[in-house]
Amino acid sequence: MVTITATDVNKLRQITGAGMMDCKTALVEAEGDYDKAIDILRKKGQKVASKRADREASEGVIIANTTKDAKRGIIIMLNCETDFVANNQEFIDFANSIAKCAIDNKPASLESLIKLNVDDLPISEKLNELIGKIGEKIELSKYETIEANKVFAYIHPGNRFSFYRWLEQRSF
Repeated sequence: MVTITATDVNKLRQITGAGMMDCKTALVEAEGDYDKAIDILRKKGQKVASKRADREASEGVIIANTTKDAKRGIIIMLNCETDFVANNQEFIDFANSIAKCAIDNKPASLESLIKLNVDDLPISEKLNELIGKIGEKIELSKYETIEANKVFAYIHPGNRFSFYRWLEQRSF
């Protein structure tokens, strides 16, 4: 049996961001192998995601971005269950990384975007990782792109949905 130290647990926690007990359990199950422990934590995230699939994710953030030449813009909506998570900096950073990925790679659809990599993993797997860590349903629900002579990105302060929902209900 491999001895798991607090340093080992902390190292895995720094790598994955998962809770201390989850890291310890994963390391014990993986017999001290960090790569196996990371896979165990990822699978845990997938299990949590499947249990939460029927939950409503009515909170979240909207991120808009443009290319440097301002000829193309994107907007993404990343949903979660609570405003507590929507205001979490890690959640917001993840949404921004998805937006950057969309700007850099020009996916044609949401389905194409979710297959692209962020931090060497497909966005779909990163979503499961975050679900396992946070314990809430998280989904990338919208992705739109626009090209024009000049594109500006503006999101109502706070990156909240309410303004977006108001726009959806209007016919222009």
